[in-house]
Amino acid sequence: MQLPTLRLRRETVDDPGTEPGDVPAVSRAAWIRAMLAAALGPLIAGYVAVVALFALVTGITTEAAFEPVGVLRAAAPGWLAAYQVPVRIGGQPLGVLPLLPTVGALVLVARSAARAARRLGLRAPAQAVPLVAAMAGGHVLAAVAVVVLSRNAPVGSEPLPALLLPALLAGVAATVGLAGRCRLVEAARHHLDPLALRGLRAGALGTAALLTAGAATYALGLALSAPTVHTLFGTHAPGPGSGTGLLLLSLGYLPNAVVGALSFAAGPGFSLGATVVTPMGHAGEVLPGLPLLAAVPETDSPWWWALAVLPAAAGALVGWRLRAVAADPRVRLRAVVVAGALSGFGAVVLGTFAGGRLGHGPFDPVTVPAGPLSIAVFAWITVPGGLVAWFAGPRSAPPPEPAEAQPDATEPAERAESTEPAEPAESETDGATDGTTTEDGAAETAEIAEPEVDGDGAEPDGATEREDTVDPADGATEAAGGANSADSADPADLVETGDTEAPEPDWPGEPGSAESPRPTESADSVELTERTEPTGATTDDGDEERPPTASS
Repeated sequence: MQLPTLRLRRETVDDPGTEPGDVPAVSRAAWIRAMLAAALGPLIAGYVAVVALFALVTGITTEAAFEPVGVLRAAAPGWLAAYQVPVRIGGQPLGVLPLLPTVGALVLVARSAARAARRLGLRAPAQAVPLVAAMAGGHVLAAVAVVVLSRNAPVGSEPLPALLLPALLAGVAATVGLAGRCRLVEAARHHLDPLALRGLRAGALGTAALLTAGAATYALGLALSAPTVHTLFGTHAPGPGSGTGLLLLSLGYLPNAVVGALSFAAGPGFSLGATVVTPMGHAGEVLPGLPLLAAVPETDSPWWWALAVLPAAAGALVGWRLRAVAADPRVRLRAVVVAGALSGFGAVVLGTFAGGRLGHGPFDPVTVPAGPLSIAVFAWITVPGGLVAWFAGPRSAPPPEPAEAQPDATEPAERAESTEPAEPAESETDGATDGTTTEDGAAETAEIAEPEVDGDGAEPDGATEREDTVDPADGATEAAGGANSADSADPADLVETGDTEAPEPDWPGEPGSAESPRPTESADSVELTERTEPTGATTDDGDEERPPTASS
């Protein structure tokens, strides 16, 4: 009755209201069964698939003798070959292995991990670690068993790659399978910059687009060489069994051919022994008569460089995807660089697994140059992608103007006041006559210069006489006659306190000139005006006007 309990608890965990860290109370026995199923399921399923394939090929081939024990023993190194572990067949190394079984094995591991996570109700990133470790450890144990059992067999494998590659690939596949269920992507968002995360997503899209470009290149070459493909099948596989085996072999190496076509379109090309095939030319011996290689042209052609539009289109797609990640085009370029780096790393992995040793014959080794391919892929992604992201994205807003350049809120009011008609000049004169002092008049008095002092510190002659002529009564008379002080203060006091400068009064005539009229016509006012004339006043001609002295 444990299975219904697990199913009920699984439904409870799948409830959207359940917290990610909540783990259902699964019994230890159920936990062990789920872990064993996740670790051993892909191993058993993969081995059975390899046995079935070997049995089919040996059963339908007319020149092969079907031996069940031999098939079972050969299937173990074949299972390691599905994880790109180099094998030995009769002492000859075989490192160029088909990628299609590898893709199938990784998909099987990812689905098994996701199924186990659903059974156990795993929802948090930390809960994925034991499951990934169990699946990787199971592949290590299986690889050790295969290496030990096939030590003296005709078909064997290399010990060190057998221990590392299956566990590494299985761990990566299990992590991918648990990324959605255990919210690994959401956890990565907290540790990665959002711009880098967008760049990584665009890089995955660019890698898929590049593989599509390689597939299109290979399909074009295969379509143009369809008669050659038919001839090769009829020559090397006349019977139905041999034809089926050759077809299965070609399908298994189809991803390898796509990677080679991608390298050809990107520029570096590929090589089989001494035969080198690049867009710049074809050099070397005649290629082996395999239908898979019929797409390789036998002679040079000037239109091969036209295939470069395919990887360029992949880069433009990446740039279009990242055109709106930021308003600043330089920030968008950084995202494009991240995408190009991821695509370049993917090219290294694909180029490494697509080639390898091929016995000791004339076509050994089969090489897809991983380093040059990575550089070419990075360039094809960043250059077109950067141009598209720069010009197709939004423009950044202009920088804000400095605070000094911003218009003042009171400026419209000041402009409105400046447009009002000015009062007539005679109104100020009248106000001065009536005894009211204007602001300009106060400023004029504030600019009164101090009396000249002789070199020995004494006042000039006549200064005492002029000072004695001014008394409080005269000050009242001056206020009544329109003096320039609002409080009828002594001009001497104004000299001491009038430090602030102000514009000259709007008297008729030119300011500062001798012809400018004075506010009053009384003798006392004229005498006071002469004494308080600003020192160093200038005329319109720019000449400095001397203040009147006592002798004058």
